[in-house]
Formats: sequence, structure tokens, C-alpha cells
Amino acid sequence: MVRFPKTLPRTSTVGEVRSLFADGHVQLALVVAADGQLLTTIERSDIAAEAPDEAPAVHLGRLEDRTASEWWPISRTTAWLKLLGRRRLAVVDAGGHLRGLLCLKRSGTGYCSDAGVLARQREQAEACVGEYPSCT
Repeated sequence: MVRFPKTLPRTSTVGEVRSLFADGHVQLALVVAADGQLLTTIERSDIAAEAPDEAPAVHLGRLEDRTASEWWPISRTTAWLKLLGRRRLAVVDAGGHLRGLLCLKRSGTGYCSDAGVLARQREQAEACVGEYPSCT
């Protein structure tokens, strides 16, 4: 599980979610309250083309079928992902607080990790140096 996924605050806008999705690796936007409560999960398909960028993002998406309990065994969670045809599930505690993001690798042979995410970010940053002034 990725223990430190990218998250957005309750005050995020549709435009900010669209910007987050500019990174092709991001499949699920996680909107959380200041206390860590997961408010909604948003996929690209949840955003209507006509939705204004300044609209609140918290009203988009849903939690149903996009969350897993931190206590579920990995075999149950993997089966749930495959049944849903998904590769991402937000992991929450009994109170609905975000604990992490379970990301099934594209190959289906394992899960993303914090170390893997950091390595990819470093690679992107190294490839970016000198290419574009605003590249991050």
C-alpha cells in the first residue's frame, strides 16, 4: 500500500483535480478533510466536460466500491479489485480516515509502494531537468 498518496483538501476545485490527473499515473483523486477523513474519491470519468474549473470537487466522485478496510486480508482486497475491474482502492480505518492507497500494478503481479512512487518521481525529475523551465 502507498501510505502517503497524493491527496486534496476539502476546498479543492475541479480544476485542481484536472491538474492532478495530468499525471498519467494518477488514477484516483482522494479528497480528505483536515482530520484525515476521506470525503470522496474521484476518477476522471466523474468529471463532466462542462464542469467549471472553479466548482468544488468534494461533490464529485464517491466512496462506494472505491474503498477497502485496513483490516481486509490482501487476498480479499485483491479479489475485490479484480471483481470491480479496478486497480485502485482507498484504504480506510473503521472511522473512514484515509490510511493509504492500494494500487495494483498494471501487470497485475503486485502492488505499488512508497519506495516505487518515490523512485518514479526521481526519474521524472531527472528526465525533466533542462527540458522545460516549468517541468516538475
